[in-house]
Amino acid sequence: MMQTSTSRLLLLLPRTRLRAPLKANAVFFNAFSKACCSSSTRSIITTNPREQHRDETGARTCPSKSAAYKPSSSSSLPITSGQFWSDPRIWKTASVNTFRCLVGCTLGDMSMLFYLQSAHPDLSPGIAMALAMSSGILTSISLETILLRFSRASNMPWREAFKTATGMSLISMLTMEAVENAVDYHLMGWGNVNLSDPIFWKAVGYSALAGWSAPLPFNYWNLKRHGKSCH
Repeated sequence: MMQTSTSRLLLLLPRTRLRAPLKANAVFFNAFSKACCSSSTRSIITTNPREQHRDETGARTCPSKSAAYKPSSSSSLPITSGQFWSDPRIWKTASVNTFRCLVGCTLGDMSMLFYLQSAHPDLSPGIAMALAMSSGILTSISLETILLRFSRASNMPWREAFKTATGMSLISMLTMEAVENAVDYHLMGWGNVNLSDPIFWKAVGYSALAGWSAPLPFNYWNLKRHGKSCH
């Protein structure tokens, strides 16, 4: 009888010893699997470019209007405050956006202006500048649509890219082109288009610089105050 109970204890002893590590391993495996699943889910959410540019309603937005460019606490400061205009990150973003607008606007504006001066020298400068500004707006919207469509950061469909591009600030574009045309007219007058003259290209450079500088404070304010940076 004693021998039988002893043998039963010996048979149960290994099972008892194995239950504790098996249970601990099961707990560790469950915790590890939960951690892996949660971390992988977070990485998918944060690294998916299509999800990075969706607002609270689920609609895709321009990448420059994402959470990284939402107005900060200093955006409530008055525009007469020096601290409002002392954000280097906003200046950098506004400068890049204004330069993109400058490329698109100048391409259409100056091309049309030079063509009208060469082919139609009797045309009124006011009418020519109005046509040139219209051409600049069209080329700027076209360029912005292409950039939003093929950019890795946005990767928008054509319709959505065009809709975003047409939502650009007309104040910024019109100010840029008006100043650019005014400076060019002041330096070169009307009908003096000579592509081989270095002075002509210097005037184009000064005009482009003035056109870039004119709307830059407005673009900074628009980005700082409202978080809008698609221009």
